[in-house]
Amino acid sequence: MAVKTQTQEKTVRGKPTYLRSLWAIVWKDLAAELRSRELLSAMLVFAMLVILIFNFALELDARERANVTAGVLWVTFTFAGTLGLNRSMAIEKDRGCLDGLLLAPVDRTAIYFGKTFGNLVFMLIVEAVMLPLYSILYNVNLFQPGLVLVILLGSIGYVTVGTLLASMAVQARTRDILLPILLFPVVIPVVVAAVKASGGFLNGLDMVDIWPWLNLLIVYDVIFLAASFMVFEFVVEE
Repeated sequence: MAVKTQTQEKTVRGKPTYLRSLWAIVWKDLAAELRSRELLSAMLVFAMLVILIFNFALELDARERANVTAGVLWVTFTFAGTLGLNRSMAIEKDRGCLDGLLLAPVDRTAIYFGKTFGNLVFMLIVEAVMLPLYSILYNVNLFQPGLVLVILLGSIGYVTVGTLLASMAVQARTRDILLPILLFPVVIPVVVAAVKASGGFLNGLDMVDIWPWLNLLIVYDVIFLAASFMVFEFVVEE
């Protein structure tokens, strides 16, 4: 009975330790970004430039703008997200923080989930700023619950894979070039499904036509989150 009680106490104590480690990594990234403002500023400026370029390059009428909105949005999110992923891991490597994290007595998966959640927060902040800006420039209503759900699911899948691949590419001298080469082929299903689902909500299609793309996003998120959870420890040890 005493042995069982001790085991239960260790289990209960272990959960907060894991969550505290995860939250400490997230808070470290957020606090560092609040002080430096390097990552978010770069992502926001890049995303704004992409939207402005499309706005002046595509002189379209209202109907054609509605048709290209989903594609323009996800091109912006994808490029800005890649820039953020690259800078996030590069900062850790250049400052020696990555080695410190790996030497810390915490579960390696806590490091992965902490970095993933931090990158997701940065990407969602950029998307929250870009949606009203895009709505003003293109005169398109983007504040729809279905579209917000698609953006969330697509961002989770993108950041899940991106954080893992950024951890691999950060060790290379050509990491700025290597990450897009590794990432873009893998996230094609996410981008295609997100564009199709976003376009479906913006064009008022029936849910029967949108659900297959939403299901693809959900399945992708679950599969690659589980795969990244299993292989992250081996990736960072190489």
